[in-house]
Amino acid sequence: MFQSAPVLVLDSLIYTNICIMPEYSRFSENDDLQELLSVYERLRSGNGSGFLSEDSFERIVDHFDDQDAIPKAMEAAELGIQQFPYSSTLLVKKADLLIATRQYSKALSLLDKAEILDKNDIDIYILRTDAYLALDQQSKAVTLLEEAIQQFDGEERIDLLFELADVYDDYEAFEKIFDCLKLILEYDPNNEEALYKICFWTDFTGRNEESIRLHLNIIEEFPYNDLAWFNLAAAYQGLKLFEKAIDAYQYAIAINEKFDFAYRNLADAQMRLRRYKEAIESLEKVIELARPEDLIYQAIGYCYEKIKNFAQARFYYRKASHLNPDNARLYIKIARTYMNENKYQQAVKYLDMALRIKRLDPDFNLIMGECHMKLGKYKDAVHYFLAVVQAKSKSIKGWEAFIRSLFEAGQYAEAEKQIQQAQLKLGQKPVFSFYESAVLLALGKLKPGFTLLEKTIELFPKQLKLFLKLYPSSVKFPQVVELLLKSKRRRRL
Repeated sequence: MFQSAPVLVLDSLIYTNICIMPEYSRFSENDDLQELLSVYERLRSGNGSGFLSEDSFERIVDHFDDQDAIPKAMEAAELGIQQFPYSSTLLVKKADLLIATRQYSKALSLLDKAEILDKNDIDIYILRTDAYLALDQQSKAVTLLEEAIQQFDGEERIDLLFELADVYDDYEAFEKIFDCLKLILEYDPNNEEALYKICFWTDFTGRNEESIRLHLNIIEEFPYNDLAWFNLAAAYQGLKLFEKAIDAYQYAIAINEKFDFAYRNLADAQMRLRRYKEAIESLEKVIELARPEDLIYQAIGYCYEKIKNFAQARFYYRKASHLNPDNARLYIKIARTYMNENKYQQAVKYLDMALRIKRLDPDFNLIMGECHMKLGKYKDAVHYFLAVVQAKSKSIKGWEAFIRSLFEAGQYAEAEKQIQQAQLKLGQKPVFSFYESAVLLALGKLKPGFTLLEKTIELFPKQLKLFLKLYPSSVKFPQVVELLLKSKRRRRL
């Protein structure tokens, strides 16, 4: 009561002055801004008389600030402070402008003066925090806010907790961000900003158990809080409790049937449980509620591919590619649907499109090579597999495919040479030993071929299928048949 009395008296004096002096009465707080600016210009230039209240100066400073006319806003703030030297609000506004112009020390000095006049102005602490962060003094910012939080309550405490969370983010104290958001939700369980943010930080910090407890408490008090149900579901999902996650997402959707992110995450949980048809329904709902996204079309395509409906998978992969035509992997996905149907010529068309975007990509070249192998175009396959080993010289898969294509192309001497190169790069791998024995036999080097094959079978009996897949006609050699039977008897024992 004692603090408010002078303010009331001052307001009465101002009101009395305005009533007595008709010249000033036109400029109450609700007057047109242009008239206020006109009076301000006369005061600033020293031409003519006029009067502006403290609130009017605040409006003028805000006007110039909104127009990004910082020098003008600063000048207005300084003139206002001259007129009202005990105005903490004008001091705070000037400090804000000083921070905007990187004059942090001056801003902090002004904020100290403002705090003496009104220590309950939350903006003082927020601006001081901004200055400390700009000066790379995060520890001071943290201390300031932690102390200020004890001083305020209600909305102001929540605002300071958000500010402290931002400081911790700058400080990379990520666990404490979660703590701040948790406190906010304990004060205000329906705070949307905190509910949105804590979902991300729960996933980032892995504090899913705490999030589950927090949101169960919120739901107990506010059972129709769709964001709380969503966050609960996301925390269950983080623990791979997909059944519980699905139930919670469905509650969120029951409360808010237009909650597209809930449908999106629900689809992910359903896909994890291989409920692809249900996931398709959820993803189609996302398309209905939100703008089309290539990722959603891709996910639908993936689900159709998993249930072996390759035509529908292609349909959605193509939709995704229309939205994101530079994504080469979408053309690979389309190609794979054709490969699953043994339509290799159609697959090549889309692989070509992918390789136009990423010509040297080893994975794309590997798939293209395999398509040409299926088409019996072995020399073309050699070209693509060579690109793979040139890009990834340590790739066993690439070398295996390259040597296999040379063998199928009848280039046995070159295959033998490349096997030696592969062994230099990667060491003695079973696949290369089996392939070398096949190459030796194909070249007519029967004795070393049989010797190597026998030795390799003894060392790696379970991988004998590599040899037979590459060279099935090798059974024409009685020695090969004998080695196969010998290996079979040994496995029985």
